[in-house]
Amino acid sequence: MAESPIQFGILGCADIARKVSRAITLAPNATLYAVGSRSLEKATRFAAANGFPPSAKIYGSYEAVLDDPDVDAVYVPLPTSLHLKWAVLAAEKKKHVLLEKPVALNVAELDQILEACESNGVQFMDGTMWMHHPRTAKMKEFLSDPQRFGQLKSVQSCFTFLAASDDFHENNIRVKPDLDALGVLGDTGWYCIRAILFVADYELPKSVRALPGPVLNKAGVLKSCGASLIWEDGKVATFTCSFEANLTMNVTAVGTKGTLQVQDFVIPFKEDRAAFSAGIESWFNELVTGWRTMPSEHVVTTDLPQEALMVREFSGLVADIKRNGSKPEQKWPTLSRKTQLVLDAVKASIERGLEPVEV
Repeated sequence: MAESPIQFGILGCADIARKVSRAITLAPNATLYAVGSRSLEKATRFAAANGFPPSAKIYGSYEAVLDDPDVDAVYVPLPTSLHLKWAVLAAEKKKHVLLEKPVALNVAELDQILEACESNGVQFMDGTMWMHHPRTAKMKEFLSDPQRFGQLKSVQSCFTFLAASDDFHENNIRVKPDLDALGVLGDTGWYCIRAILFVADYELPKSVRALPGPVLNKAGVLKSCGASLIWEDGKVATFTCSFEANLTMNVTAVGTKGTLQVQDFVIPFKEDRAAFSAGIESWFNELVTGWRTMPSEHVVTTDLPQEALMVREFSGLVADIKRNGSKPEQKWPTLSRKTQLVLDAVKASIERGLEPVEV
C-alpha cells in the first residue's frame, strides 16, 4: 500500500509560491492541501490558478492554515520581515517548515526560528532550490577530487538581473525596508554566498569585506553590492549581486589542478538538463596560440525540475519523522545558518564603511 503524501499548506500568495505549488504537484510524495491569505478571495483565486485539487482547503488567514490538524508542513514565501513570527508559530503548531530565502533578517532571528523547529521536532529547510538539482552533486564530485580539481584557491560568483522599471526600485517587496530590508543582498546575494560556501565545503571564511560602490534606493535598501571573503589558509572568494545589470548566474571555482565553471547555477537554462564545464590541468599549445587541453562539458539530466526535487527531499524527511519517529535532519538548518552568518557580515561591512568584519 502506497504511503499517503505529505500535505502542504502555503502561507500567502507570493509569485514564488506559484512555482513551488507546481513543484508540490510534481513531487511524488507531496500534495497541495491548503492555502491561506489575508484575503479569502485572493486565496481562492490563487488555488484555482495553481492546480490545487477541488478538495483543497482555502483559508482567509495564515493562522487558519496552521490550525488545520491535517496540514503536515507549510511553505512560507512571506516577506522576510514576517518570517520570524510565522515560522516560529508554524513550528509551535508542529508544522514542518519550508522557508523561502533569505530565511531571516539576521542570524539572531534565524536562531529563534531554528530553536522553535528543534524544540518541536519539526524539519526546517530553506528554499535554495539549486542545492537539490542532480548537477549539484556532480559538481561536488569534481570539486572533491584531489586528482582533477586539487586544492581550492579562489571562487567568484555573480547573480544579477536588470529590473528596468522605476516602480521595482521603489515599490517591489524586495526593496521595501519594512518587508525585505536586506534588498538585493538577501535576494540574489544569498545564492552567491551559498554557492561560495558550497565550493568551500561549507568552511566559513575568517572575514568578509564589502566591495566599494554599494547602491541603495531612496529608502536605503540595497540594489547592488558585492564582497570579498578570506579564509585562514589563503583562499579567497568574491561575489557581486545586483538589480541593475543583465541576467547573469555564474560561478567559477579555481583549484590547483582544475577549474569549474557554471553559467546558470540558480536557474538552469533548461528545466530538464543542466551543464557545467570542468577544465583539468589546462595549458596552452606549443606556440601559445590556443589551448592544448580544452574544458569538458558535463550535462546532467533530470526527470523533475529542481524545485520539485527540493519538495521531494523535504517531504521524505518529514515522512521519516512522522512515520518512523526520526529526528529532523540537521544538514539543512546548518547550511542556512552559515549562509546567514556570511550575509550578516557583508551587511555589517557595508554599514561600517567597508571595514573587514570577522565571521
